[in-house]
Amino acid sequence: MAQKPSIPKGTRDFTPAEMARRNYIFDTIRSVFHLFGFQQIETPAMENLSTLMGKYGEEGDKLLFKILNSGDFLRGVDQKLIEAGECPKLAGQVCEKGLRYDLTVPFARFVVMHRNDLSFPFKRFQIQPVWRADRPQKGRYREFYQCDADVIGSDSLLNEIELLQLIDEVFRRLKINITIKLNNRKILAGIAELIGEPDKIVDITVAIDKIDKIGLENVKNELRERGLSDESIDKITPIITLEGTNEERLEKLSQLLSTSEIGLKGVAELREVMNGTERLGLKAKLELDVSLARGLNYYTGTIIEVKAQDVEIGSITGGGRYDNLTGVFGLPGVSGVGISFGADRIYDVLNALNLYPNDITGSAKVMFTNFGVEEAARSLAIIKQLREAGIACEIYPDSSKMKKQMGRADSLGIPYVAIIGETELANNTVTLKDMITGNQEELSVDNLITKLK
Repeated sequence: MAQKPSIPKGTRDFTPAEMARRNYIFDTIRSVFHLFGFQQIETPAMENLSTLMGKYGEEGDKLLFKILNSGDFLRGVDQKLIEAGECPKLAGQVCEKGLRYDLTVPFARFVVMHRNDLSFPFKRFQIQPVWRADRPQKGRYREFYQCDADVIGSDSLLNEIELLQLIDEVFRRLKINITIKLNNRKILAGIAELIGEPDKIVDITVAIDKIDKIGLENVKNELRERGLSDESIDKITPIITLEGTNEERLEKLSQLLSTSEIGLKGVAELREVMNGTERLGLKAKLELDVSLARGLNYYTGTIIEVKAQDVEIGSITGGGRYDNLTGVFGLPGVSGVGISFGADRIYDVLNALNLYPNDITGSAKVMFTNFGVEEAARSLAIIKQLREAGIACEIYPDSSKMKKQMGRADSLGIPYVAIIGETELANNTVTLKDMITGNQEELSVDNLITKLK
C-alpha cells in the first residue's frame, strides 16, 4: 500500500480560496509600499552561509536551514568530527549554502553588490518566503512569508516616523487593531552600562526579549544563567517593568540613565520618533516598551514591534535601525532602517477575526453554462469580449445537466451564471442569474458587460 503523502512540519498547503485571502494581504501591503515610494526587489531563496552566519546572534545561527553540498559532500571531511558527533563543526564543512532566515541580511548583501547601480537613500520593498528551523507551534512556522520595507543610506529619524505611518496605514486597511511597541537599542546598551555589564548586552537583550513569552521570573532566571549577579538583575528589573504614560516612561528613563551617554542618546532618539509620530496622528496605539529587544544583534537604534490587540499571537510586524549591517560586507558607514510584516501571522489574525471583504473568492465573476456545441461556441465568443473588458469568466467544459453546472458555480462561490439556450441563441442575448438572490434577467452582450463591470 502506498504511503500517505505529507509535508514537512511547520509548512502548509494553501487552497485557491486560501490563496485569494493571502493575495488580499499581499496586495494590500504592496499597494501601501508603492504609496510610500518603495521599489521592489527580489533575492535568491538560498545564500552563501558566510553571508548568513553571525548576523542573527547565537540562537539565530542555530535556526538556519543549511543545505548539504551537492555530490560527495563528505569528501575531505574530518572523520573525527563524524565519530564525535560534532554537528556544528561538521555543518561548516559539508554545507556552503543555507536558506535565507530573513530578508534584511540578503538585502544588505544586495546593496553592497549593487551599490553602483542604486540611488541613495534607497527605499526597497521585498515580498518573499523565508525559512527557520524553529519548533512549529501556533503562529510560528518553518516556512513563512515576510513583506519588508527598508530605507538605506540615511540616518534621519524621519524614516522611522514614515515607517510607523506606513504600518498604521496597512493595518487600518486590513481593519486590525494593533499596538506598536517601540524601544531603542542604545537604551538597552545604557542599561548594560548602568549595571556595570556592558559586555553582556547580547545576553541581556536575548533574555529580556522573552518577557512576554516566559514572564519576569523566568527572565531573571535566564539572566542568572547567563552570568548576571542578583544585584545587576535587581537594577534591571525596575527599568524593564516601567509603567505610566509614554512621556512618563521617557522621563524616568532619562533619570535612570543620566550617567550613560549612549543611554541618553537612545532616549532622545526615541522621544523624537514618538513625538513626531504622535503629531501626525495614528489609529494604532503607540507604546514605549523597554523590555523590547527583538534579540537580533544587528539593531543599533529604534526597535519596532507590532501586536494584534484582539488575538493572542506573537508579533505580526517588527523591525528597527541597523547602522552597521552593510559594513560586514565591505560597505561601512551606511545606515538603514526597516520593517517586516509577518504575512502568515496576519493571515491567521484575519481568519480568527473574519475580517476579509465578502467578495474575496479567487474565482471567476461569471460562469457560462454549456448546453451543446452551438451554445458553447456562442458562449466562448462572448467570454472573449468579457475578458477583453477585464471581467474574469469561465465556461463549464462539458454539456451536463443544469443542476450539476449550477452546483459547480455555487461550490466555487461564483456570483453569477450566464445561460445561453435556444431562446438566447435566437435573440442574441444572455440570461444572467444572480447566485445569491436567485434573480434572472435577459441582457444584451453590451448590457451584460456593463452590469458585470
